[in-house]
Amino acid sequence: MKISHHFDDATLIAYSSGTLNKGMALLVESHLEMCENCMEQVQTSNRIGGDLLRQIQPVAMKSGSLDQVLSMLDDVEPEAPVVSRSHNAEVPASLVEYIGDDLDALDWKTMGMGVQQYDLKFGGAGAARLLRIQPGVSVPHHTHTGNELTLILRGSYSDEIGRFQVGDVADLDDQLEHQPIVDTEHECICLIATDSPLKFSGLMGKLVQPFIGL
Repeated sequence: MKISHHFDDATLIAYSSGTLNKGMALLVESHLEMCENCMEQVQTSNRIGGDLLRQIQPVAMKSGSLDQVLSMLDDVEPEAPVVSRSHNAEVPASLVEYIGDDLDALDWKTMGMGVQQYDLKFGGAGAARLLRIQPGVSVPHHTHTGNELTLILRGSYSDEIGRFQVGDVADLDDQLEHQPIVDTEHECICLIATDSPLKFSGLMGKLVQPFIGL
């Protein structure tokens, strides 16, 4: 797999520091499984962060702090165990936990105009979902009110930045306006995570946005 598009340094630092929302963090984890370059950058960032933490002078805790923390743990619900699945290389292991290992078996919701989606329904800030786009179909022209991360899982698309294939990521902010279009005879499936709604510039995009949820 040849990966041509990677994350910005700021995104990898935000991931390393734990400040990304759940959908974006999952997308970064999925890409790291495919990309040694970005994985090495995260490991370097983790080492730097660890060195900085070791330089901080310890501060005495207030009386009763330990009891307070332990009481909070009593309210934490244990996570359900992850069900072991056979792993299809098309779906990164980080993502398998949430959708299984078969993209074609998902309960895709048809949005019209050759686009289907599967919402991961993480809740909280932003959104995370899979888009399945048919050959020759383009996503409505849009810009961003925040940040948008996209990871290609199947197929490819082209936009104003270039061509994105399996393993590539698009790391976009509110300075870019683009219109991805599937550029081969095969469908494109990508994982998209945002931290705020997209801003569609055309009438059609504005009409479908309430149904897409991005």
